[in-house]
Amino acid sequence: MTNPEKNPQPTVCTNHPDRSASGTGLSNGVTVVAGENGPVELLHPRAVPLGGPRGMTVQRTLPQKARSLIGAWCFLDAYGPDDVAATGGMKVARHPHTGLATVSWLFEGHIDHIDSAGNWATVRPGEVDLMNAGRGITHSEFSTQDTTVLHGVQLWYAFPEADRFGEPSLDSHRPELVTGKGFSARVFLGSLLGVTSPVATRLPLTGVELHLEPGASLEVDVPADHEHGLLRVTGPLALDGVEIPRHAIAYTAPGRTTLRITAGDEPALAVLIGGQPLNEQIVMWWNFVGRSHEEIETWRRTYMEEMGFTEPSADSPLPAGRAGTATGGFEVDELLGSSYGDGRPFPQFGTFPPGQPAPLPAPELPNTTLRARG
Repeated sequence: MTNPEKNPQPTVCTNHPDRSASGTGLSNGVTVVAGENGPVELLHPRAVPLGGPRGMTVQRTLPQKARSLIGAWCFLDAYGPDDVAATGGMKVARHPHTGLATVSWLFEGHIDHIDSAGNWATVRPGEVDLMNAGRGITHSEFSTQDTTVLHGVQLWYAFPEADRFGEPSLDSHRPELVTGKGFSARVFLGSLLGVTSPVATRLPLTGVELHLEPGASLEVDVPADHEHGLLRVTGPLALDGVEIPRHAIAYTAPGRTTLRITAGDEPALAVLIGGQPLNEQIVMWWNFVGRSHEEIETWRRTYMEEMGFTEPSADSPLPAGRAGTATGGFEVDELLGSSYGDGRPFPQFGTFPPGQPAPLPAPELPNTTLRARG
């Protein structure tokens, strides 16, 4: 999924909230509540229209200005249940990603995925699809024609420095159902509840779908060196006694070995994410995750040139005169194996099957210098 904001602002992401700017503690989307085993931060969602004001609306909970990472998780959109007949569903044309993995998880409906690494997949409920962007990839996502209701979450996690320039790829997995007193779960990433997902991640992560019966309480053993976030999807839900608003995330810092998750008087659906703190500063802008403003600027320029939105620069192997020819693909056979002036392989954002909708242009990048907070 792309970030559809018209004017995305560069965000320097760190592991801990910035309390230094105002001196008043957490703000900008995060509040702190005393829980049974220590403080619980509530990360509140904001509504973002996907594909314009008449398109489906997603609830974005990560990143926040006050907390931009949970482990290496850096982005979370929740959407639906969405009436596709009213909104048109998901229609996200070809767009780029770098330095991250997109993680798609559906509760209802189907989404067709196509990417420039040559992968075609249909995302289905209960089956995780993890696209490793690595050094650069483009993909498109459209809800299928037979989908009437679309309901799910899309997450990104940032690659650590050692892995962020790898080759792009796609992993899929249908986790087994784990059941217990008053609950059922699917562990799609990491290890929890005695189950380990076979999907490889570049650092320790957790991703779990949880269903709780009315009034059920679940004690979950978690690694003490991980931080965690519990997303409330539907039904009343509490973490360590703290009520979670719908589409909000309840966050707990490293040091906990047990989380108590409780449903109210209705069935509850939730997604638990977690992982070791990344301990690296990252810069997020639009659909790119990098380490500096200059790196993001290079990726934006490369994408715009390869898609035909702007003229190739002097260090590009592309011929001049391509501006205005953005069609979602181009003939590059004679250029395969070549590289940009700084050594990056060409094409960074890959070829695409013919007949696809034209790619999305990248927004303008503010000419600002990014600095770490705190």
